[in-house]
Amino acid sequence: MPAESRQTRSSRISGRSDLFPKLVAMLKLIDAQHFAVYRLHGSGLPHKHRLVCELDNWGSANSVIAKSFLEAYGDAMIEHIDKSLLPLMWNGRDSDSTAETPDFAAFTQRLKPHLLPFAGVAFPVRLGAVGNGYVVFTAKFMDLASDVIVELHGRSCRVMMELLSLDERRSQAAEALSEREIACLQLAGDGRISEEIAEKLGLSVHTVNAYLGSATIKLDSVNRIQAIAKAIRFGYIS
Repeated sequence: MPAESRQTRSSRISGRSDLFPKLVAMLKLIDAQHFAVYRLHGSGLPHKHRLVCELDNWGSANSVIAKSFLEAYGDAMIEHIDKSLLPLMWNGRDSDSTAETPDFAAFTQRLKPHLLPFAGVAFPVRLGAVGNGYVVFTAKFMDLASDVIVELHGRSCRVMMELLSLDERRSQAAEALSEREIACLQLAGDGRISEEIAEKLGLSVHTVNAYLGSATIKLDSVNRIQAIAKAIRFGYIS
C-alpha cells in the first residue's frame, strides 16, 4: 500500500478545517474552481429530505451560489442518491462551459444543462442511514478521464466518512460532558485559573481540577489547553 494511502487512512482529523486541504488537492487535480460538500438531512420520503452545504470555497458569493445550485439541481440530486451512485455531471449556460468524460460517459449521469453559469461534477456518497450526500466540483470547463473520476469518487467517500466521524465524536463528547465540566471549561477558556473557577462556582480547587481533568479525558485531549480548544471547536463553549 502506498505511503500516502496509509497516511490518509491512519490520520485522524480534529476538525472540519482539516478537510479543506484535502478538498483543495482534489480541486487542483482537475483544475476546478470551486468545491462544496452537501449532506442529506431529514428522514422519510425523498421529498422530505434536504441538502445542506457543510463545506465550500465559494467565498463572498456563497449564499447566492448555494441557493442557485440547490434550486437548479437539489431535487434531482436527492432523487438520484436513492437510486444510484453514478457521478452526476452537467454543462453550464455558455456553449463552451462543459463537463465531459469521453471514456467514462456510460458510468455517469447527466443533469439538465444550461441552468448555471458553470459546469460541474457531483460525486454521490451513501454511507447508510446517515452520512449521505455529495462532493461537488465546478469549473468553466472539465475534461475528466475515467481514472480521475474513480480517484475523486474514492476520495469523496473518505471526506464524507471523516465528516461523519467528526459528528459522532462530537455527539459522544456532548453526551459525556456534564454541566459542571462544561462550566469549568468555559471559565478556563475565559482565562480563569482553578482558584478563580472554584470561587465562581462555589467548589473546592480540588473538585474544579477533577472536573477539568475528566473533561480533558472525555475530549481525548492531552492537556487542558487542547481540551478548551476542542470544546470551542465542537461548540460546547464559546
